[in-house]
Amino acid sequence: MDFILILKIIIAIILAITPIIIWGYLFYIKDPEPRRLILITFIGGMLSVIPIMFYKWTWQYIPKINIFFYLNNFDHHLIQIGDLLTIPISVIFSFMFVGVIEEYMKHAVVKYGDKKYFRNIDDSIEFSIIAALGFAFIENILYFLMIWEHQGVENLVIAFIFRSIFSTFAHILFSGIFGYYYGIANFATPIYQEEILKNRHKIINFLHKCIHLKGETIFKEEKITEGLIISMSLHAVFNIILELDFTILILPFLIIGYLFLSYLFDKKEDHKEYGRISS
Repeated sequence: MDFILILKIIIAIILAITPIIIWGYLFYIKDPEPRRLILITFIGGMLSVIPIMFYKWTWQYIPKINIFFYLNNFDHHLIQIGDLLTIPISVIFSFMFVGVIEEYMKHAVVKYGDKKYFRNIDDSIEFSIIAALGFAFIENILYFLMIWEHQGVENLVIAFIFRSIFSTFAHILFSGIFGYYYGIANFATPIYQEEILKNRHKIINFLHKCIHLKGETIFKEEKITEGLIISMSLHAVFNIILELDFTILILPFLIIGYLFLSYLFDKKEDHKEYGRISS
C-alpha cells in the first residue's frame, strides 16, 4: 500500500468521522447511554456493511444472484405521477430492495446486541441511531474514496457537505423510526396490556384468538413489520429523490423527518421505564 493511498484513506476517515461525532453528540445529549455500549453498537453498525459488500462482491462470480439483473427487465414499465414526473418501476423496486437490506442490517445490530439493556422505547431509538451512525461512517469513507478516485479531490468538498448534512442524517432518520417501532415490539407485553385497556379494536382481538396466538405476539410482529415498512419506504423515497435529481425536495423531506423523530423522542410513553429485557 503506497503512501498516497494511505493518505487518502486517512483523509477519508477524518472527513467521515466529523459529521458522525456531531450528529452522535446531538442525540447522545437527549438520553445519555453507557459509553461502552455506544462503542460496541457503533462498531456493530460499521460491521453491518460487510454482508452487503460481500453480496455485491459475489455478483462477479454468480451474476444470477444480483437482484438488479432481474429488475432491469422492468425498465420500460413506468409510473406516471402528474404531467412532470415519470418513474421507472425498476427504480422503485431497486431502492425498496436497498432500503430493506440496509435497514435490516442496521436493525440486526441492535436486535442481537443491545436489546437486553433497553429500559424504555427511547433506548431502542438511540441504539438504532448509533448503529446507523456506524453504518454511515463506513459508507461515507467508501464514498469519499470513490469520489476522490473517479471525480478528483476538488469534488470532495461538495460530497462532504452533502453526505455530512443529508445522507448521514437520512440514515439516522430511517433507523431511528425503525428503532421506535422495535422498542414498542420489545415491550410488547406491557404495552399490549395498556392497548387493551384503551379498548383495542374487538375485531383485532378476535382474529388473534382465531389463529391461536397470544395477542402480544401478534402485536410485536405488527410493530416490527410496520417499522420496517415505514423506514424502507422513506429510504426508497429519499433515494428516488436523489436519482431523479429533485434536490429541492431533500431539505423539506429531512426537516419533516427530523421533526417527526424529535416527536418520537419526546413522547411521554417513550420514557416510561419497563425494566431491562433479560432474554
